[in-house]
Amino acid sequence: MGEAVRLAAIVVIAALGGMVNSIAGGGTLLTFPAIVALGVPPLIANATSTVALWPGALSSMWGYRERLRGMRQWATIFAVPSVTGGVLGAWLLLATPAKRFTLIVPWLVLGATVLFAAQGPVLRRLRTNSGSNAVNARDDGEFAPRHGAVALICQFLVGVYGGYFGAGIGILMLAVLGYMGFSNIHRMNGLKNWGGLCMNFVAAVMFAFSGIVDWPVALAMAVGATAGGYLASRAAQRVPQVVVRRAIVGVGFVAGGWLLWARMA
Repeated sequence: MGEAVRLAAIVVIAALGGMVNSIAGGGTLLTFPAIVALGVPPLIANATSTVALWPGALSSMWGYRERLRGMRQWATIFAVPSVTGGVLGAWLLLATPAKRFTLIVPWLVLGATVLFAAQGPVLRRLRTNSGSNAVNARDDGEFAPRHGAVALICQFLVGVYGGYFGAGIGILMLAVLGYMGFSNIHRMNGLKNWGGLCMNFVAAVMFAFSGIVDWPVALAMAVGATAGGYLASRAAQRVPQVVVRRAIVGVGFVAGGWLLWARMA
């Protein structure tokens, strides 16, 4: 496959991933295996995706900025384990030999698919717990969490996973925030996006300076994901999320199985 054709295919794949992220999330489960199938080694594909998709994480965070008003204290506290975990996870990825990562990656994809499949039921439970209030009074700057130290340790571990691979971190962070006692799903999503932004930023910087990023692929992905996200935002309400989610779970399991088969072949 010629380089121009491969980059054009990556733009299309990233656009589909950006559309899926805008509608239901989980776009990485589509883009990562597809890019590997186009000949990008898994370790390079992982680092490149982290760098390319960080601008999308920034725009998601910007969309939730109003939900974090009065939460500066907790946003700062939540950033600490997110950043430190992201640094450790990125360092572990850089320290992992490419051949070993190739052996690990099918299980990472399959595990992320299971996490994504669990996201719908967990979100429904969180929304039920939040009741009908749009803003929960406990979620202000004076909010005192339950199990604060344990929850922040859990967030550090989520940060390690996020810096290393990252697919499925959203549902893990929502679980941590629920464990801390947050119940307003909108503010939880805001803090989740903030935590993901922090861990992805430090990982992206480390990968960018490591020399393992395929920059033509990264730029093609950034263009495609941005275009796909914009197009999907125009029509997201017309697409049933349950259909998209089921398709992503199916693709995730097929991709994980294919990667496992390719590893053993």
